[in-house]
Amino acid sequence: NVKSIIVVTSDKCYENMEINYAYKENDKLGGFDPYSSSKGCAELVASSFYRSFFKRQRVGLATVRAGNVIGGGDWSSNRLIPDIMRALSMGEDFQIRNPNAIRPWQFVLEPLVGYLKLCEKNWENHDKYSGAWNFGPNLGTRIQVGQVIKKVTEIWGSKLDLKNYENSNFHEANLLELDITKAISKLKWQPLLGVNESIYETVNWYKENQKSNSNMLRFSLNQIEHYMKKHE
Repeated sequence: NVKSIIVVTSDKCYENMEINYAYKENDKLGGFDPYSSSKGCAELVASSFYRSFFKRQRVGLATVRAGNVIGGGDWSSNRLIPDIMRALSMGEDFQIRNPNAIRPWQFVLEPLVGYLKLCEKNWENHDKYSGAWNFGPNLGTRIQVGQVIKKVTEIWGSKLDLKNYENSNFHEANLLELDITKAISKLKWQPLLGVNESIYETVNWYKENQKSNSNMLRFSLNQIEHYMKKHE
């Protein structure tokens, strides 16, 4: 009964040349490190399954590549915002790997709305909407990791003692940006939040979660409803 499939990979699937360039969906896939390479592999596998099986079965299959997604409720390790939140909540020092790295930061609801739009379109016309899609912030809104840390601490209201990461002898991309022209023109999707508002909404969730009497389900639903009104 499945008619529309969305496979979420990552912007890390691209062969990152570390240049001032926004990657398009048809740019070369690759990856210096195993994680990035695995995302390129996922793209190739998904494409081969669509062409070999799903296309003739009239099942749509699209892959989506988002940037650095932020939002409340993320407790993963070795991710910038969750690590900052833990350090601020526990009053600990924060180890930073690369404060000058630039990333396409975006609030979690932005790409999710794009995924849902794409899933619907793919259901209606798999030939037209199958394939790869980028979802990221508007070009020119990228900021450095160090700037994100500064904005987070300002919203939180506490200082953060920064220390250089103890083991930095590994490769990490310094510059990465996505071209989202395809999603804007063909899906009529576009990011609605700037980077400052995205960081504010994210930190606000964690601040609310610190309160003993918080109803985080209600708070999260209100945050979603507030965002969706922007699409009306």
